[in-house]
Amino acid sequence: MNKNTDLGLLILRIAIGVLMLLHGIAKLKGVSFIEGMLEGKGLPSFMAYGVYITEIIMPILIIIGFRTRLASAGFAFGVLFAIFLVHSGDIFTLTQHGGWGIELLGLYLFGAIALFFTGGGKLAMSTKNKWD
Repeated sequence: MNKNTDLGLLILRIAIGVLMLLHGIAKLKGVSFIEGMLEGKGLPSFMAYGVYITEIIMPILIIIGFRTRLASAGFAFGVLFAIFLVHSGDIFTLTQHGGWGIELLGLYLFGAIALFFTGGGKLAMSTKNKWD
């Protein structure tokens, strides 16, 4: 059986990108709840708008395969920020069904890290730059 790594990378890019993009689209209604959370942690409320970068811009770049490594690095940073800001109490927990407490965020994070190291593959919009 022939390996088709590029097709696998495309599927990974689409899966991670689309699933996170849906979270971002839901936040187009506003980020006031994130602003309040940030203020409660002593951080400036304007940082809430970073969610649009992490959950809309970076996933779109990952999906189309434009500067995939760079977009994945930014995406992973945003996911880490969400983990430590919102879900830090769940890092070392299991759900009632035995899953990791931050399972979905973990999949996003490690998928983005994998794309950072592999790049977007040949089925990407750009493939010649070191950040692809």
